[in-house]
This record gives sequence, C-alpha cells and structure tokens, in this order.
Amino acid sequence: MSSAPDKEPPSRAALRRARRVCVKAGTSVVANENGSPSLTRLGAIAEQIAELCNSGVEVIFVSSGSVGMGKRLLRKQRQTLMSFKDMQLQSENGKDEDDTVGLHDHADHHEPVPLNRSPNRASFVNLLDIQERPHSMAQKKRFYDSACAAAGQFEMMNLYSNLFAQCDASASQILVTQADFADPVRRNNLHYAIERLLSLGIIPIINENDAVSANLGYTADDVFSDNDSLAALCARTFDAEVLLLLTDVEGVFDRPPSESGAKKLEFYRPESSEVAIGAKSAQGRGGMSSKIGSAISAVQPGSNCSACIVASGADLNSIRAVFGSDPKTKYSCGTLFVTPGSKLEAQATKDFPEEAETQANISSEARDQASAARAEARKLQALPYEVRQSILSAVADALIERQKELLDANTLDVEAAEKDGIALVLKKRLKLTEAKLATLAAGLRQIAGLPDPLGVVKSKRELADGLVLSQISVPIGVLMIIFESRPDSMPQISALALASGNGLLLKGGKEAVKSNAAIHRVIGDAIEAGSGGKIKRDIIGLVTSRGQVADLLTLDDTIDLVIPRGSNALVSYIKANTRIPVLGHADGVCHVYVDESADKDAACKIAVDAKTDYPSACNAMETLLLHKATIENGVASSVLMALRAAGVKCLGGPIAMKMGLCDSPAQELKCEYGDLTCMVEIVEGLDEAVDWIHQYGSGHTETIVCAKDSPVGEEFLKRVDAACVFKNASNRFADGFRFGLGAEVGISTGRIHARGPVGVEGLLTTKWQLRSDGVDYVGEFGGESPTKAYTHKELM
Repeated sequence: MSSAPDKEPPSRAALRRARRVCVKAGTSVVANENGSPSLTRLGAIAEQIAELCNSGVEVIFVSSGSVGMGKRLLRKQRQTLMSFKDMQLQSENGKDEDDTVGLHDHADHHEPVPLNRSPNRASFVNLLDIQERPHSMAQKKRFYDSACAAAGQFEMMNLYSNLFAQCDASASQILVTQADFADPVRRNNLHYAIERLLSLGIIPIINENDAVSANLGYTADDVFSDNDSLAALCARTFDAEVLLLLTDVEGVFDRPPSESGAKKLEFYRPESSEVAIGAKSAQGRGGMSSKIGSAISAVQPGSNCSACIVASGADLNSIRAVFGSDPKTKYSCGTLFVTPGSKLEAQATKDFPEEAETQANISSEARDQASAARAEARKLQALPYEVRQSILSAVADALIERQKELLDANTLDVEAAEKDGIALVLKKRLKLTEAKLATLAAGLRQIAGLPDPLGVVKSKRELADGLVLSQISVPIGVLMIIFESRPDSMPQISALALASGNGLLLKGGKEAVKSNAAIHRVIGDAIEAGSGGKIKRDIIGLVTSRGQVADLLTLDDTIDLVIPRGSNALVSYIKANTRIPVLGHADGVCHVYVDESADKDAACKIAVDAKTDYPSACNAMETLLLHKATIENGVASSVLMALRAAGVKCLGGPIAMKMGLCDSPAQELKCEYGDLTCMVEIVEGLDEAVDWIHQYGSGHTETIVCAKDSPVGEEFLKRVDAACVFKNASNRFADGFRFGLGAEVGISTGRIHARGPVGVEGLLTTKWQLRSDGVDYVGEFGGESPTKAYTHKELM
C-alpha cells in the first residue's frame, strides 16, 4: 500500500477546481453481495453529491446496480412461482380434489381461488416454462438480466429519490442504449436533456436500459459494453472535466490487491504502467481491466475530461476526498489518470516521482539486459563454431535430463490458467509435454549439425587490381522476442539465436511465468556448462518486471529486431507501436483448395490433417475451398464427411449454404478459428480460388490438392502470393523443424528480409569487407588523369 504524501500534490488539487464532474458507482458499491442495496454507501454517495451540487458543481451520476437488485427480487418471485407450480402438479395428480389453493397470503381477498381460474396462473407458469426452453446459455443470461434490470431499476431509482430528497437535492432518471449515442439526432436530444437538467440543479442519474438492450456486448466505437465505458462515454459526451469511478478496491494496483506486496499506483501511465488483473467482482459486468480501459478512454486527447480517478466506493468520504473543499488527509484517494501530453500529466509526473522512477527502472532493466546480451554475443561470435555447437548440444541434453523440473513448473501455470478461465486455444499453446520437449531437443541437435552460418561469403568482387570486396553473413545483433502462452518458443528461439551469434531478450506472458523462469534457468545453466564458462547466461535475458510491452518497444537504440509470437492482437499492437523492425505475422488464415482433378482419399487425408493435427497452430487450415465439380464427382461430400467424423465443425460460405453443404453459415469470410472449426466455400475453378485466397487469406500457407500430372498444380504454386505455397501436401508442413531448419523463431508473412518459417538464415544480415593488397584511395580513380581503373570483376 502506498502512503499519502505530506501535502496535497498540485495535480490532485487541480481536480477540486472542476465545475462539472461525472461520478460512477459500480454494482459492488451500490449493492451488497446478496443484491440488497447498501444503504450506508448509497447514503454517503447521495450526501456527498448533494454537497457538490450545493457548492456549485454540476454532477452527472452513472449508477450500476439495477441488475443486482433485480436478481434479489426475481429470486423471491421465483420461489413464489415454483410454489405455484408445485401446487399445480399436486392438483393435476388429484391431490387437491377441490382444485383450489389458499391464496390468503398472496391476494387481497380471503376466499380460496381455484388455481385454474387464477388470473395470474398462466403468466406464472409461462415464466417458468420460458426458463426451461432450449435457449443457449448466453440467451438465457440475457433474458434473465433483462428481467432483473426491469425489476431492479424501479427499486434503485425509488431509493435514490428518497436519499437525495433527504439531502435537499433533486434527481432524475435517464436510461440509455447504444442507439442514443450512435444516432446523431438521439445524441443531440440526450445532450440537450442533460444540459437542461444540470442548468436547473437536477442530478441526472444515468444507467443502461438493460431491459431493452439485453446486454448484447457492444464493441463499436462510441458505444459501451458496461457502465464503466458508459461513464467514460458520458464524461466525454457531456463535457465533464473529471470522471470518478467508484469500485470495490482502493485504486489500481500493480497486482491483485489480495496478493502480498501489492502496491497501489497513485498515478497511472498508459504507456508504461502494467498491472496484473485479478478476478473481477462477482457482481456487474466490468472488472479492473474495464475500469483501466474506460479511464484511458475518458481522458483521451480532444476530450474536455482531463482526469479520471479510480477509487474505492467503500470509502464513505471518497467523493469529498477528490472534489471537496477540505481534503484533510485523504487527498491520495484512488489512482489518477490524465490526458497524455497535457500540462496535468507533466504536473502529475512531478507529483508522483515514485511511479515515474518505477517505470524508468523497467526501461533501465531491459536496456541493461539487452546491453549485456550484446556483449556476450560479440564474445560468442569470436569463438570457434564448435563452442556454439557444444552449447546447443548441452541445451538439448538439459531439456531431456531436467524435463521433470520443466513439466512441474508448467503444470502450475496450466492449473492457474484453468482457474483464470484462459481461452482454450491459449491453454493448448501453454501446455508442455514430454513429446514437445523431445521434439525441441531433436530440433536443437539438428541446428547444431548445420554448417556454420556466420562468415559465409555471399558475394565476392574485384573492384580494381588488388582490391577485393566481399559480402559475408553476420548476426543481426540483439533480438527481442515477445510471446504469450508459448513456453516452447523459448528453447527454439534461444537455439536459433545462439547458432546465429545473436543476443536475446525475452518477454513472456504472465500466464507462463513459472514455465518461462524454469526454461530460462535450464538454458542458462547449459550455456555456461556447454561453453566451459566462456559465455555467461546473460546472452539470453528474461524480462520479468511488470512493465508493459509498450515500454520495451521504445528501446530502438538497443534492440535490433522484434519477433512477436502470439495472438493477432499482440502482433498487430507491436507492429503499430514501435520503431524497431518487426518480423512476424498477424493472421494465420490458411486455405486448402481441392481441385476437380483431386483424388478423393488424398483430399480427405490432407484436409483432415491440415485442420486437426494442431488446430490452434497458425498454419492450420481455416478455409476449405472446393471446386464446383467436386460436388458432382463425390469428392466434396467425402471430404466433408471426413472432417465431421474428425470432430470438425464446418461453417458454410455464401455458395456452400445455398447448395446445402453446411447447416450453419460463417459469420466472417476471413477468420482464424484456432479450434476444430473451419469454413467451407465453393468456387468455379482455379481463377476464383486464387482470387479468394488473395482477398481473404493472410499470405501465410496455401495448399492445392490435385491430380499429380495436372498443370493446375504448378499454376497454383506460381500464382498464389503467400509465404508458403504447397501442392498435395498438408499446410502443417509450414514449420521450421519440418523444413529442416531445426526450429523457427516464427513465420513471417512480410516481404522484406525473411519470409515463411524463419530459422537461422532469417536471423542474419550481412556486412561488406574490402581488402587491398597495397594502399588504395579514391583519388587515384578519378580526375583528369586517373592512375588506377575499376575492373568490377565478379569472383564468385
């Protein structure tokens, strides 16, 4: 926990000058765990907001809680409904001969009412039946939440009305959906209504109209997915100067507050403040990641909202601490977010040097590790190739000899991932096995057996008599590999870096932290043992600080190449946020095209292997293209049957759906499913298949299945523009080990430098060496009377 500074920082004092603010209370603040309203917290919120209004501050209040309160009401109602249904069953079984039920406790009259004539009987029974209909779990949840919102909204607003009235303040209810912000006319009307209410001193209480919107999970720009993002949107739209997000913790911590040593951040810097997010509240839709994203959104450049505070709603003085005229000792309340590049940011950086120093240390740590890796790499380059081979062999042996240590550490990561509900695709990539370690070791030995890749002469040319120019292969320098959920990436990348004489900086995802640490330790021991102590383990650095990837991406003066290994989102983010060259691919949307000449068995084997051998791999088939003629000759039906028998879900493209080949339509024509799902589409022939691949593919790996002697195969190989193009071979062959490269740092879909699986060759660059038998200078080759002449003779 951080302690309050000795005096109020100017950046916090500036918040008290705001004349229009937005306050958001989350479900965990508004309601207790059982859904009942927290009268203590709500009373404190109403009192503090009323104080602000009386001091001339305009307050917009965004409140969660209607769903939580509604759940409590519906639970009570469900118990009543179930009792009615039980009585109905008793009546139908003849246990209630007069077909009546005493409703003295539930109705205004005192006479028994026949169940079959009760005016509410049908609606009660129908409500119960709805819950038993075969809707999806997501649909059931939306239906239930909508009903909860409708029931709870009335209770919540009735409570607010009474609380504000006791404080001599007036409030009004405004329920909104995404359309109220997306549609210009509705947005203008909403803006006018808010302005009128504020001008009259009335507090607008804003909430999502869940009963209408059904919580569909909006993701487009300028709409919201929960009340955190709604509050940020309101702050921007209605020109609030400061946004206060009240939650169930004291602010943003560098790790879950429940963990030992967790530290609250006084000042959050989006470009460098990484936090580890714990489990979200059991109530509501948001979480700390949602609040961080919403806070950053609220203070984005161009918004009138210059600051946001994430603070605890359990602190009954938090609103006073942020906005009140008498801060007393609570001015360190919450975590401050400010607009990047603003004067307030400059002031906050001065006010909270501890945070600034922490972030500087992250860069410093990575910079020091990169410098150490470069120094050791230069030492390694000067040693005989046999030393690098010995190191690689030692690492391969260590992976097998110490596999229990590695697998035990990995088991802890997998168990934590399962507890956190990590995506299935990421979990598959996270898991290590004895088979994976054996494959890795074999790959490392394969690399060790390759010829020395350094000092290879690429070209040699005589410039003049006795003056010879050579171009040779050399390491790139220091590589930074950023990977998520792939601990098996580390041995591969390390081996390739060592073989090519490069230094290496590794940044793994938090979901594999124990696996990464164990692998790094084993490799480091092997490096020092295999080199006889000549090379230190520092040649491979593992960044373990909580600094964001964004901080590492600024080290363009220290790191020479970034290679991301992970999701589309990770790779895209890295490419967009660094000046360091990036080698990699964002998407793995690969196709298998089955030509009309294809053999049925061959098509089935290749399609099934390409999809099911490792569905989450980037080279797995995501789209199956079938020549129209394969429907008539039976190949299409055989391939689809084989895929379905292997557990693959086949979604139909537009033509495939029209022809009845699939039951469910694909929602996207370009999609990397990463599981046992693929899309199927029909094309007229090669031309249409190639056009489709170029439009919806990602330039990764494309395959044609055709007759061995069909010219269409060679035409496909020539015309398809992708890193890897295959004929009658599974997409899964697009791999460094299978290509004989020993391993790969990744697959590149770029056109500059390496392309396809990147092995040792992809981690090399060149330098020029010029040798003179005597003394040569340019002046001898120019002027009116040159004494020497260029020959430019190729020597190899």
